[in-house]
Amino acid sequence: ANVPRHICISRSRRTGTDYRKRLESPADSRLYILSRDTGQRWKQSFTRSRHPIATRHSGKHGAPLSTPHEQTARKALSAYDEVYMESSTLRQQGKKVCIVAEGDAGFYSSIHYVYDKLQADGIPVKHIPGIPAFIAAGALGRLHVASQEERLTVIPGITTTEEIEKLTSENSAVVIMKLSRCTDEIHRCIRLHPEYRYHYFENVGTPEEKYINDSKRIATIRFPYFSLLIIRTETF
Repeated sequence: ANVPRHICISRSRRTGTDYRKRLESPADSRLYILSRDTGQRWKQSFTRSRHPIATRHSGKHGAPLSTPHEQTARKALSAYDEVYMESSTLRQQGKKVCIVAEGDAGFYSSIHYVYDKLQADGIPVKHIPGIPAFIAAGALGRLHVASQEERLTVIPGITTTEEIEKLTSENSAVVIMKLSRCTDEIHRCIRLHPEYRYHYFENVGTPEEKYINDSKRIATIRFPYFSLLIIRTETF
């Protein structure tokens, strides 16, 4: 069978989506998967699923690459260039390529660096939607992240207590992602506003996932990269 000459950008690991099914190719073709994780971690994450692609491509045909999160911009861009060159080369060989990202590839995803380069080269790219981290977190915590006419503000890691105060005064729920970039400010906000409702999440969608809604405990945590906080007030 002919292998479609396009590159898919999709999400990874979080349960409840069917991208593996939509990417399945004929039995005599191969799906080359580029992942930012190590080969072993990728193999473990795929073998948790019983879908045929998990068995057929969990390491034998995969081409995992490591993409850093909190390294210098130069090293990060170099890694993205490596993913771009590898995926472009595989496509030229007639392979079907899937570049996997956490959450949704179009929502605060570093994969856009690779996406832009592929588009600039005229390479067709299909974006398969995924589940953003804060949506998966809301499900884990059994929360209504936003209801009816409520507003929702998503902040990518750099904020102040004053900004949070302003947003909550306007009846907006607040989602703060990448908490490692504003740990001290979040701790300060908790000290000044114990009346807020804080919902802390870490490594959602993995075996190490955590959900904590005790503000005193949250105030003692040094947040890792894969963490987020949902803040609501008592009035909505």
